[in-house]
Amino acid sequence: MKREIVGGTNSTTTDLMTEPSTDVIHGTLDLLILKTVSREPLHGYGIARKIEEISGEVFKVNPGSLITALRRLQRSGWLVSEWRTTENSRRARYYAPTAAGRRRLGEEEEQWRTRVAAMDLLLAPEL
Repeated sequence: MKREIVGGTNSTTTDLMTEPSTDVIHGTLDLLILKTVSREPLHGYGIARKIEEISGEVFKVNPGSLITALRRLQRSGWLVSEWRTTENSRRARYYAPTAAGRRRLGEEEEQWRTRVAAMDLLLAPEL
């Protein structure tokens, strides 16, 4: 099974036999965060866990990269946050997209789907 570390400068994909190095496409973490919090407001750890869960543990989010991305998304006006009590009775900052963040998510999804379609064409077997 391969596992991809999302974010950070040493993004890699590893499996039990080999350790090929791959770079995560720039901006992927922002898209994953925006999509995840568009489903429900979550705190940082919850965002990381949800990304890992939904991806079937293929993606593991680097905590330092996550915090940096959350701050950047807030500064851009795409996320808002508020302090709440977690299910474990701790205080945590919960993140949710703004209207501008939802628009940005739509744009990012469209760009991603265009790139995926292009990659599918490039990787298709010769006809």
